[in-house]
Amino acid sequence: MQVMKWSVIALAVAAGTSQMAVASQQSESTGFVEGSSLNILNRNFYMNRDFRNGTPDKSYGEEWAHGFIGTFESGFTQGVVGVGVDAIGLLGVKLDTGRGRSEVIGALPYDSDGRARDDYSEFGAALKLRVSNTVLKFGDQFTALPVFATDDSRLLPEVAEGFLLTSNEIAGLELNAGHFTAINAQNQTFHDSLGLKKADFIGGTYAFSDALSTSLFYSNVEDNFRKYYGNVNYSMPLSDAQALAFDFNIYDTKSKGSEDSGEVDNIAWSLSAAYSIDAHTFTVVHQRVTGDGDYAYGIDGGGTVFLGNSVQRSDFNAEGEKSWQARYDLDMASFGVPGLSFMARYVRGTDANVATTNNGKEWERDIEARYVVQSGAAKDLSFRVRQATYRSSDGVYYGSPSIDEVRVIVSYPLSIL
Repeated sequence: MQVMKWSVIALAVAAGTSQMAVASQQSESTGFVEGSSLNILNRNFYMNRDFRNGTPDKSYGEEWAHGFIGTFESGFTQGVVGVGVDAIGLLGVKLDTGRGRSEVIGALPYDSDGRARDDYSEFGAALKLRVSNTVLKFGDQFTALPVFATDDSRLLPEVAEGFLLTSNEIAGLELNAGHFTAINAQNQTFHDSLGLKKADFIGGTYAFSDALSTSLFYSNVEDNFRKYYGNVNYSMPLSDAQALAFDFNIYDTKSKGSEDSGEVDNIAWSLSAAYSIDAHTFTVVHQRVTGDGDYAYGIDGGGTVFLGNSVQRSDFNAEGEKSWQARYDLDMASFGVPGLSFMARYVRGTDANVATTNNGKEWERDIEARYVVQSGAAKDLSFRVRQATYRSSDGVYYGSPSIDEVRVIVSYPLSIL
């Protein structure tokens, strides 16, 4: 896999000889205040889990809360080097839960007596510098890279602290490099509740055309593992109403140092193919994990699992596991209801090497309905209902072989500036 490391450099060189540099964003800066924006996302989040065969103290969980996610982004000062500041403000307010229904959802923090806190909050800021089309950002921030991605699947997102360099000097090519020393869980307000020591990464994405793009990344998480990641995405229009799309993801992970995430030396990959016709999209996915250990992530961000069969409840990422997915999406805009969509999928995994067997089986069925208001005073208000049914053959997954889950999420973004 050493070739992959140097491929990132080769990719940049090749792109530089074939593409013109894009216009400088910094030369078009309007100023610190003039370029500022302030947005607040209101998120009402309800979730329950029924551990149908769980233990008496872990048979049912339920949480309902409201979150405010505020993000301020300044513009950049004018000149060769632009200076700016970003800030994040998070507030979660409990609406309903209680002892006996707690601590299995992950949306709210809990005190030592098992009671959910009435509210919790977090604030962070980051300094940013821009030269031409390259931005260096230091401080608290959200990330969405395949080797370091903060999770946003509950009430409030994870927040990471460190340096992130993003460069778009060449048309079609984005390069990223980062050094992070802390990451905070979604339901905590500590500086570093996940215990990250240090994570370094480098990589990039290059779009050869509107239809074809590829990504290569390398990361090193101290005392946990190193990773290589690759992606190829290709879309092929067949007609005005039909298209094919293919997406391939692969991770090579090997534990190192004190192996805090366990002993791993594996390759995890997924390949998906999607066919769309008018309002309908049909997708199939195959995913495999080969080698020793599960595909490991979490300390490098709860969203760092860019695999096709990482779905609502399970990631299908156990040692030796093979999994298949069939998915159907329906966009009701073609039927006169823009903003309304539906999704259903079924994923089945086999040959999972877990604590009790080397032939573990699991399956999951997800159903989702979503509506986004298209116009008027409530424009962009969204309603989402997600239901998951999960079963496994051996009972070691998530502490129960049978889980039913419902999530109801209402989101309303407000643009203040």
